[in-house]
Amino acid sequence: MNNSNNNQIIRFDWAMKRLLRNKANFSVLEGLLTTLLGEKIVIQKLLESESNQEDEFDKYNRVDMLAENSKGELVLIEVQNNNEYAYFQRMLFGTSKLVTEYINRGEGYDKVRKVYSVNIVYFSLGHGTDFVYHGKTEFRGIHQGDILELTPFQKQTFKVDTVSQLYPEYYILKVNGFNQVAKSPLEEWIYYLNTGEIPSSATAPGLEEARERLKLDSMTKDELAAYYRHLDNIVILRDNIYTEREEGRAEGIEEGLNKGLAKGKEEGVREANLNNARNLKKLGVAIDVISQATGLSKEEIEKL
Repeated sequence: MNNSNNNQIIRFDWAMKRLLRNKANFSVLEGLLTTLLGEKIVIQKLLESESNQEDEFDKYNRVDMLAENSKGELVLIEVQNNNEYAYFQRMLFGTSKLVTEYINRGEGYDKVRKVYSVNIVYFSLGHGTDFVYHGKTEFRGIHQGDILELTPFQKQTFKVDTVSQLYPEYYILKVNGFNQVAKSPLEEWIYYLNTGEIPSSATAPGLEEARERLKLDSMTKDELAAYYRHLDNIVILRDNIYTEREEGRAEGIEEGLNKGLAKGKEEGVREANLNNARNLKKLGVAIDVISQATGLSKEEIEKL
């Protein structure tokens, strides 16, 4: 194996496609989720996800993985490489679909599964200055401003403390926006997701396992070839999207200029007609004649 591959780490989206689906490597995912959610996460098994129905575009643009943790909760992890303007709605669709798919017909609503949606995006999603966002559902009084809470019976029955714990929760990791020194376990994970590098000083849960198990030099020749094709295809995809976007912007600018020139020309002709009408009117020329000469209405000429 080429020495240049020593200590190089496989990109996370590729690892999700291949290596992290192996139960022996669950500790890497568990480390990320434990760091992000702030509680110990143990993955019991992986479930069917959209990756098995992906089209040619999604093959390089999107990777997702659906896991069930030791509490029976569902965790949907998705990596998105390129811009999708309706991504917020896509997140909502994904969690809603899981809520309905993972409850059996005839079961009560108390059997609805908790869903976490973890979204690792490599594009500028929305408008904000942070690089990690957390979304959850709360019911706040419109008059008193208080947050609606569960009754003691509901807390005991559902084994949660707040209403928001019953609803899907969303995490957005805008990894391209992270350009600083990692000072916390979560920032260490963001740094790896952004750069593909794990500093020797990193202590975040799961990163030591990632450093050991996601090495390039552990891949076979065929696996390396497939991996580099994957990277090339991501670059090509981004270039194509960028080119289409720039061409569209250029066409829009050209169209805008043409419209602007046409509008300017039209406004210039009208201004000249108004000036001519004004001068003819001063000379005592009949309004009917001025109207025929300038194309202005009698009402417009009378106002001059």
